[in-house]
Amino acid sequence: MSRRLFFLFPDEVHAQSVVDELAYRRVPKRRIYAIARGVQLKTLPEATERQKRDTTFRVENFLWKANLVVFVLALLAFVATLVMGNLFGIVVSASIMLLTFFAGEQFVVHVPDVHLTEFTDALGHGEVLLMVDVPRSRALEIDYFVRHSHPEAVTGGVGWSVDAFGM
Repeated sequence: MSRRLFFLFPDEVHAQSVVDELAYRRVPKRRIYAIARGVQLKTLPEATERQKRDTTFRVENFLWKANLVVFVLALLAFVATLVMGNLFGIVVSASIMLLTFFAGEQFVVHVPDVHLTEFTDALGHGEVLLMVDVPRSRALEIDYFVRHSHPEAVTGGVGWSVDAFGM
C-alpha cells in the first residue's frame, strides 16, 4: 500500500514544475496524477476516473460499515448465547467482537485518511490538485521537498492508495 500525498497549486504551471522536479527525485510520472475542474490540463498527467471518483473513500466506507455490522451481529450473538448459557457461543462471539474492535482500531490509528471531498472548494476555484503516490518510506522526504522548495504549494495531507486496483 502506497501513500498518496496531496498538494494544491494555483495553476498548471506551478504544478508542472513540481512534476518535473519529482522526476529528478526518481518519482515515476505514472505515479503522479492531477485533477482540475473548469481548467483544461495540457501538460499534467490526468487522474483516472477511479481516482476522480475517490474510490478509496468508498472502499474505506464499505469496510468500516462492514466491520461495524459484524461487531453488532457478534454482540447480539453474545447476548443470545449468554442468555442460553452456551459457553462455546459466548467465546466465539466475544472473540469476533475483539477481532473487529482491534481491526477497526488499527484502521483508524494507522491508515491515513484524506479524501477528494476536502478539496472541493479549492478545485471549484480553479486550483490544481496534484496527487503523488510514493512508497511509505519516501512520503516524508517528498512532502518536505515540495513544501520547502515550492511555497505556492498547499499541503493537503496524506492518504493511501493501492496500485493493483488503480485507486
